[in-house]
Amino acid sequence: MLYLAYQTHADMIAPMRAFAAVAAHGLGRIVGDNAALRNLTAAYEIIARAGLTHKRPAFGIDKVKVGNCDVKVVEEVMHKTAFGTLLRFRKDIDQAQPRVLLLAPLSGHFATLLRGTVQTMLPEFDVHITDWHNARDVPLDRGNFGFDDYIAHVIAFLEAMGPPAHLVAVCQPCVAALVAAAIMAEDDNPAQPRSMTLMAGPVDTRINPTKVNELANSRPISWFEQNLIARVPFRFGGSFRRVYPGFIQLAAFMSMNIDRHVKAHRDLYGHIVNGDHARAQAARDFYDEYFAVLDLTAEFYLETVRLVFQEHALPRRALTWRGRKVDLAAIRRTLLLTVEGEKDDICAIGQTVAAHDLCAGLKPFLKRHHLQAGAGHYGVFSGRRWESQVYPLVKNAILASN
Repeated sequence: MLYLAYQTHADMIAPMRAFAAVAAHGLGRIVGDNAALRNLTAAYEIIARAGLTHKRPAFGIDKVKVGNCDVKVVEEVMHKTAFGTLLRFRKDIDQAQPRVLLLAPLSGHFATLLRGTVQTMLPEFDVHITDWHNARDVPLDRGNFGFDDYIAHVIAFLEAMGPPAHLVAVCQPCVAALVAAAIMAEDDNPAQPRSMTLMAGPVDTRINPTKVNELANSRPISWFEQNLIARVPFRFGGSFRRVYPGFIQLAAFMSMNIDRHVKAHRDLYGHIVNGDHARAQAARDFYDEYFAVLDLTAEFYLETVRLVFQEHALPRRALTWRGRKVDLAAIRRTLLLTVEGEKDDICAIGQTVAAHDLCAGLKPFLKRHHLQAGAGHYGVFSGRRWESQVYPLVKNAILASN
């Protein structure tokens, strides 16, 4: 009933939002210096934006500067399953560049959340990304997608790219990256990554637990299943599939900083009224992305909560993958770089660097760590600190091990 209630409400307000969007667009063309019309236009736009979308926004990266030249970029599907696509940003250049697989989190938002990360890396790397599909659009007959399946996708994507390749994992998939690298190392898989960068990921959430970690441990897993899992309504492709809805995850994230989001929308209103188009557009772009939500399969969400946040299976060396015990000491040839943000309130200091002790088979010269001063969770992989301070270290790690 949870999902049905949400969808019914969204359907009810859709006509009002559509009217407000048309009105805002129309008034925006004639507003001029009329203060009353500017206020009305701003009000209509805020109303029009009061909703979520469940479709992936476009990456919108059609060119990138390589050296002194603008180079065309084309999205190319390299491998595809019902639950995810290996997407390559192919550049129109002759020279070969190191291949990088960017692991996007599967936590309520689409892979386009890493648009800025992709743009920063594109000039110097052949960038691929895990473009996860919205579970509410995947028919039931396509089977389940759990924690082990995510890891299997990482392995399959690396194999599709071919060696040599490098892994860059952002937040939640850091655990999956470690497991995939360990399994591939044990199997002497030629596609095992040459380097692995883990950014702000929950490797060991027993260290400096955050509000997110405390919430995950505040209830038994049965509570999460009974209260947060819903079935997709009938009219969608994945009708009757059990999912953790993206709108619940978004609500949880927003509740952590609700005052900041309220202020942001007040500021947006003011920017529109005052004709500050640049600031208004920056706010629109951010919330267009932030309010695009994707549903997770119930099994993936519940297994992640249980294994990563409740049982701490990886740091306790109790994790298995498809019946195989996971031994991170098997990783011997992959350079490891971990990155944390000083002000990260989602993955606190110490949770990601814990990977170094677990990867006991790596020589010291293959281990690197960086603590980014002043950076919160998103500042580790997007924004000016990422571009000017974090990315140069990631680039050097990849080039040193290519």
